[in-house]
Amino acid sequence: MKTVFAIAVLFSFLFYTIAAPNSLSDEQLLQIKFDQKLNSQILPDLIFRDETGKRIRLGDYFGKRPTVLILGYFGCPMLCTLVLNGAVSTFQDLKWSVGENFDVIDVSIDPNETPQLAAEKKNTYVRSYGRGNPDGWHFLTGDKNVIQKLADEVGFHFAWDPAIKQFAHPSGLVILTPDGRVSHYIFGVTYSAADVNSALRDASAEKTGSPVEQFILLCFHYSPLTGKYGNLIMIIVRVGGIAMMIALGAIIFKQPRRKP
Repeated sequence: MKTVFAIAVLFSFLFYTIAAPNSLSDEQLLQIKFDQKLNSQILPDLIFRDETGKRIRLGDYFGKRPTVLILGYFGCPMLCTLVLNGAVSTFQDLKWSVGENFDVIDVSIDPNETPQLAAEKKNTYVRSYGRGNPDGWHFLTGDKNVIQKLADEVGFHFAWDPAIKQFAHPSGLVILTPDGRVSHYIFGVTYSAADVNSALRDASAEKTGSPVEQFILLCFHYSPLTGKYGNLIMIIVRVGGIAMMIALGAIIFKQPRRKP
């Protein structure tokens, strides 16, 4: 049923986005993606603020366990919430626990967001997760230049759309080794527990994965954020919408029927 729900939600986003205006061109939209910089080293000296307002070096979180890095923003109306919800749901299915076997770092790409908002997000998701060690969750805010440096290091491309006053950005998880190198990318808003488990174990062993396909991400990562698509994006959206309807119909058809 999780799969059916995810497909239904994402399909509804397609209709939501067609109606809304935006100021980003097709060329700009096509740049909103991850460049997969596998084995790239995250600079440990990047300074952010944690959810208490304390200044921290990103490297302070390195050295012990692998990390799931999530970039988005706390005031995001749709996509970031789906990413976090999908991540937490997957973490609940893992034998490994946050704060014991791996950490989670969620970094806001909006330099105007505050530690107070970060603290509210942390409290929400720590309660939702319901196990492990809360000290393994880190919700960070920072200055524009530092945010951009981190985004560049993991290949995360995003843009501010002034027409709808929201960020356009890709969706997914970046898995880091304990020393802060990029080990794996996992794209989308829902994640296979087997894929996340495998990526975390590889990262824990200082191993680096291989590039992965981003086609599904290309269909959806703009949807709640960028408004109306241009001609090129609309073609992709329509093809993706038809594919989703077929997949949704097949899943519903295969659901066991109750006997009368």
